[in-house]
Amino acid sequence: MQAVRVHDGGALVYETVPDPVAGPGEVLVELRRAALNRRDILVRRGVYPFPLPVVPGSDGAGVRRDTGEEVVILPSLHWGEAEDAPGADFQILGGPRDGTYAELIAIPEENVYPRPSRLSWDEAAAFPLAGLTAWRALFARGGLRAGETVLVLGAGSGVSTFALQLAAQAGARVLVTSSSQEKIDRAVALGAAGGVLYGDGDWAAAAKELAGGRGVDLVVDSVGSTWDDSLRALRPGGRAVVFGATGGAEVQLQVRPVYLQQLSLLGTTMGSPRDFAGLLRMLGEASWRPEVDTVYPLSEAGSALDRMESGSHFGKLVLACA
Repeated sequence: MQAVRVHDGGALVYETVPDPVAGPGEVLVELRRAALNRRDILVRRGVYPFPLPVVPGSDGAGVRRDTGEEVVILPSLHWGEAEDAPGADFQILGGPRDGTYAELIAIPEENVYPRPSRLSWDEAAAFPLAGLTAWRALFARGGLRAGETVLVLGAGSGVSTFALQLAAQAGARVLVTSSSQEKIDRAVALGAAGGVLYGDGDWAAAAKELAGGRGVDLVVDSVGSTWDDSLRALRPGGRAVVFGATGGAEVQLQVRPVYLQQLSLLGTTMGSPRDFAGLLRMLGEASWRPEVDTVYPLSEAGSALDRMESGSHFGKLVLACA
């Protein structure tokens, strides 16, 4: 089969590799589409000490070779029994286990689900990791309820776009931040009530003002270095759900406001099979579709990753595997 693998030094090579072999409890999926996530950039950079070469990619949709069923792949491997946090054996597909930048993948049978019939191949590949991360952040961890106001940082990324659409579907009022007025306008077209430019002064205060002056109920923060500002944007008793560190892995916090205002800082990552089932239910009831920015041939995965690193995309970047 053809696959894209990360080699020593971060070299991304499109090459012929042996077909994977399904082990006990596994199935082979002929991939039609894969989708990019920021994690793939970190795998390419060697941030994670995975043995190389490795096939990156956590998102995929394709056809089960044994049954002919059209499926999507749940990228959470071995989540475990608890719902509050993954177990010790938890992994994310796409390093160290070979991922979806390939024509064929061997995957545990428990990680394949029927492809939502109303979604195209591009849309089906686009939603699993980002949609699952957004769903868990909003509902399982953030406890979002209809009528609340949620602030989603970084309009245009895959997770933020899903968070916006899922929150709006649930009856929440959605605000966003962005460096670009164009991206804020596109977020409004998808259902956001408004947004603030984070490069224009105190964006936390501006978001608080948009929320009526008291603050937002929930912040979804994937930036990392913005935790202190996210907490400042909250109303008393509000919640900030955090994951990722696209803006930096260290932050300095003001301690007193957290306990004096009864704020909650909640970590999350990915999601469980139960979370994925919840996401699938919402997708089945939704009128919106996953936002796809650009589709590249598998052989041009490097160009797709470069576009992701540039931050110029809005929505998901997809690879055509077949």
